[in-house]
Amino acid sequence: MGLALEDERALEEEVTLPKAQVFYSQYEYVVGYYGVETFVDAQRSPGHTQRFGYPLTIYVTDYSSTGVDLTAEGHPTVETEPAWHTAENAWYVSGSDAAAPGGETVVPFSTRADAEAFAEDHDGTVLTWDALLEAEFETDEPAAVRDRVDGQHRDADRRVDAVAALRERPVSTVVGEDADTIQAAIDDAPRNTTVLVPDGEYEERLEIDRPLTLAGEGTVTIDGGGNGTVITATADRTAIVGLEVVGSGSERLGTGELPGDDDPDGDEDEAWDERFEGNYAGGDAGIGLHTAPGSLVEDVTVDSAASGIVLRRSGDSIVRNVTVHSPENPEDGHAGILSFRSPFVLEESTVTDGRDAVYTHRSHGSVVRDNRLEGNRLGIHLMHTSDSLLADNRLRNQSNTGIYIMTGPERNAVVDNEIRNVGDFALFPSGSASYVADNLLADSRVGLRVDATDTLYERNLLAGNDIGAQTRAMLPTNQVVANDFVDNGVHATAGTGPLRLWSEGGTGNYWQGTTTLPGEDGPGGTLDRAYSPTAPVDQRLHRVDGTPTLSRAPGLEALAGLQGTVPGMRTGSIVDLEPTCEPNNPDLLADTEWEDRAWSCGGPNPNDRP
Repeated sequence: MGLALEDERALEEEVTLPKAQVFYSQYEYVVGYYGVETFVDAQRSPGHTQRFGYPLTIYVTDYSSTGVDLTAEGHPTVETEPAWHTAENAWYVSGSDAAAPGGETVVPFSTRADAEAFAEDHDGTVLTWDALLEAEFETDEPAAVRDRVDGQHRDADRRVDAVAALRERPVSTVVGEDADTIQAAIDDAPRNTTVLVPDGEYEERLEIDRPLTLAGEGTVTIDGGGNGTVITATADRTAIVGLEVVGSGSERLGTGELPGDDDPDGDEDEAWDERFEGNYAGGDAGIGLHTAPGSLVEDVTVDSAASGIVLRRSGDSIVRNVTVHSPENPEDGHAGILSFRSPFVLEESTVTDGRDAVYTHRSHGSVVRDNRLEGNRLGIHLMHTSDSLLADNRLRNQSNTGIYIMTGPERNAVVDNEIRNVGDFALFPSGSASYVADNLLADSRVGLRVDATDTLYERNLLAGNDIGAQTRAMLPTNQVVANDFVDNGVHATAGTGPLRLWSEGGTGNYWQGTTTLPGEDGPGGTLDRAYSPTAPVDQRLHRVDGTPTLSRAPGLEALAGLQGTVPGMRTGSIVDLEPTCEPNNPDLLADTEWEDRAWSCGGPNPNDRP
């Protein structure tokens, strides 16, 4: 706990971050924490003791006699690996220059003298264990990701405005008047001007090596003849607008040097990454932006045989109002839109029939919004990409996964998306410290895969799925609150691990079937106890006649009471301590086919429904 996989991979080998490891009374595994402050925050969280029990023994890394020093970033380095020391007998330096990737970190020492010496060299205050448990720390929480969503939209608007002027460059060269071919016109055009391409079909492959705008007038089709990338740009602030691009080559993997490699702008830190970049970003495409930051692709249609649009090391570029048609067989194509080390904005676009409709790799801070993705294998696929915003996208009929975030990223926001009819997972976010809210996840095998850590899931509607939510995260560090589960075959399932509490601060989730039990005065009572979607009886409340009455059997109520008072007894299950009486996001539920399947307290008995 306490360190995202992406951050862990990025640390230099000599860095040795402070750690704690905790043996709990009701959890069979040792829990390790990067940062003693991470444990201090975790043990304060609601339900922590109920999930794990109480700490039997806590050990921390001991920086006494290690030759500890700090890098320029504040990361601790040592000459000798730290030993383990009991937490209660250690001394801690808080508020020093020491830092982990997520912020400040506390440095433990077995002796007070060593702690004081470190504080003298690197600032900070020396604390006992008891004082440390009372200290406050600034942590990067998913709530901060939620609070910055509006700001990310505004920043995306600013980025779009920054390239809008590229459409207004003066026309310097007209194909057919000033030059016989488009390439000749590009070669003749002065920098920062527009090459105008009149209505017609052109069989050419194009290369743009300086800042220009390539603009179509009327219906303009550029056919690459089935060989290589049709349009390649290697200059910053390139604009490609108003064109149809067809006839790219079908090679999905590249070989040799990539365009623009004579002047790379990236951080080549791993041979594996270099090979990966050459292969994935070097395949054929309709349009390839290579080392072309600040560029614009707008009002373009691409009929792709491999990838549609590739951005490599072309940050702050904008792709908007484009349509990409990929090969109908996903195995024949690659990505509709591929972004490699290129934070970009993709908006108001359509991608169909691709392997991955949108694929990003190390493109931190990207914004993908207001797009329509239909019939792909994966809709939006984020790899090694953090701090991004996926918003207001509509995804239909992806054969595998709608939105898939993987390889340990952090602080991504996934909001206001509609994902329907997916073969496997509608939404599968991994990583940590992210925010997932206000999404409609419907008609899929699994609506939501809860696989991330320290992530906030709220106000999502999970409806009509075989399984509403499936949690496999080993440690229950997520907040899953104020979501609505309606008309799923099973509302939620859980893998191995301790008890997951899906309620926070007196608010739980809405589970269709739990708020319509027969009351003393007739149908329409409310569930006056905790609800467990993984319990054999509770999970059938919305599906099987007679289950509501059975759920009130004295024996079951006594067992539930016992489980609720013994820490860790509900291992491998989900419990909502405060199931809500009405849907939490009625606006999202309104005008859907499930609106009449959600009953509030006092509503009809579900077993009497048509």
